[in-house]
Amino acid sequence: QLQLVESGGGLVQSGGSLRLSCAASGSNLDRYAVAWFRQAPGKEREGVSCATTRSDVTNYADSVKGRFTISRDNAKNMVYLQMNSLKPEDTAVYYCFAKVVDYSGRYYDYWGQGTQVTVSS
Repeated sequence: QLQLVESGGGLVQSGGSLRLSCAASGSNLDRYAVAWFRQAPGKEREGVSCATTRSDVTNYADSVKGRFTISRDNAKNMVYLQMNSLKPEDTAVYYCFAKVVDYSGRYYDYWGQGTQVTVSS
């Protein structure tokens, strides 16, 4: 069973940077596609960025494209989200997510507990 624990959130001024980390345990992360989601107060959870098992394909929400970078270190079982040029509208709880498919074709989803990012204007 995969466990995910995020860290690195906090309070930052507009224009600043943060690097979120997601530590995986219980399984080798190299079998999982990974993603970051966020949820602002009163809003639905939205996808921010995702990466395939070897990060050969990455995608970003239009709202963060050019500012955020997803990366992973499978040897360390870690996923990262580098966030630059932060805006107040980036304020949200950020969640790490991982997805794997087993040999029968069944998908399994895993979520971290979230880390708060607050961007002041």
